[in-house]
Amino acid sequence: MPKQPNPIDVQVGEKIRMRRRLLGISQETLGTALGVTFQQVQKYEKGTNRVSASRLQNVAEILGVSPSYFFSGEGEPGDRESASATEIADFVSSREGLDLNIAYSRIGSRALRRRILGLVTALADGTADVGNEMP
Repeated sequence: MPKQPNPIDVQVGEKIRMRRRLLGISQETLGTALGVTFQQVQKYEKGTNRVSASRLQNVAEILGVSPSYFFSGEGEPGDRESASATEIADFVSSREGLDLNIAYSRIGSRALRRRILGLVTALADGTADVGNEMP
C-alpha cells in the first residue's frame, strides 16, 4: 500500500501552487529559481515530497510571502472550515478560478468590483432575478 502524504505537506504544496499560479509563474520557472526540476516542484505541490525549511524559505522569497503563509488559514483535518478552504484553494488554483481572479483584479473601479461581487453572491444564493427575460 503506497504511503499517503502528510496533510501538512499537502497543505503547504497547495499554498505553493495557488500562490505560484496567482503570480503567473510556471513550475519550470519556480524550479529554475530553486535549482530543482519542474518535476520536483510538482512533487512539492502534491505533497509527495516534503519541502525542507531552507527550501520553503526560498520559495517564500520567490513568491513574495512569509514562510508562515504556507501554514495559515487551515483548521484541523476534517473540519468544515478546512474542507471549505480546500475547495476554495482548488477553485482558485484551477484555470477558470485563476482567470476569474486575474480579470476581477484588473477592474479599476472599486464600486464596480463591489457591484459584481454583489451580483455573483446573489446568483450563488439563488436570490438574483435571472428569469427568462431575453428579448
